[in-house]
Amino acid sequence: MRIPFFKYEATGNDFVIVDNRKKEYSFSVDQIKKICDRKFGVGADGLMLIEPHPYLDFNLIYYNSDGTSSLCGNGSRAAVALAASLQILKTKTQFNAYDGAHEATLLADRTVRLKMNNVESVKPMPTGTFINTGSPHFIQVVNDVERFPILEAGKRIRYSESFSPDGTNVNFIKLLPNNSIFVRTYERGVENETLSCGTGVTASALAAHLEGYRSPVKIKTLGGELSVEFTAHSDGSFTNIYLIGPARQVFEGFYEV
Repeated sequence: MRIPFFKYEATGNDFVIVDNRKKEYSFSVDQIKKICDRKFGVGADGLMLIEPHPYLDFNLIYYNSDGTSSLCGNGSRAAVALAASLQILKTKTQFNAYDGAHEATLLADRTVRLKMNNVESVKPMPTGTFINTGSPHFIQVVNDVERFPILEAGKRIRYSESFSPDGTNVNFIKLLPNNSIFVRTYERGVENETLSCGTGVTASALAAHLEGYRSPVKIKTLGGELSVEFTAHSDGSFTNIYLIGPARQVFEGFYEV
């Protein structure tokens, strides 16, 4: 079977996206791994399916490259960009994702402004902060993040007893001047560093607020620049959280299953 797909990237986070509004396709874990493999497949951090929803514009199914599911902020932005090109939406949309309904706006420069769900609490830990932004994230401040051993340290924390049994994504951040931060992420499900992680930079921006940073926080990643807006409350919760950044189509093609 030849399955048509689109390849998108959002600040270096790359995805294979399938228009599955006719519900023609389904994928096993083994097939997802093969599609995302960078040697023998298309190559991607994740696979997404755009499917019909009973009352929202579409339902977004997301799989990490190991076949597990989660919310993906950058993937959601990429899906919104594709949905616009498929004429599912014009500039505004409401769609369903792993953690529920989301709103998004496609801006004039093809930047996507994605509303994330509220964060009810932040958990301080001895060496950092834990925040769930639709996916679980541990955030640690590191001064020399450019030369920090992301893979080794990230893997150790991801599989530590503190986050057993499901594990966590791990973000290492450097606090920069002008209300900006630099973020590097070890991503659960990819089991490697990714050039950018949407839920991770969102969690990192909220963690930076605890260090005195204010909304909007500018974020630099290896894959590009994003910003995060939010409203912080005295009880430690956050509302009106928006992840803002570019997403673009790289190519389209067919995959043989």
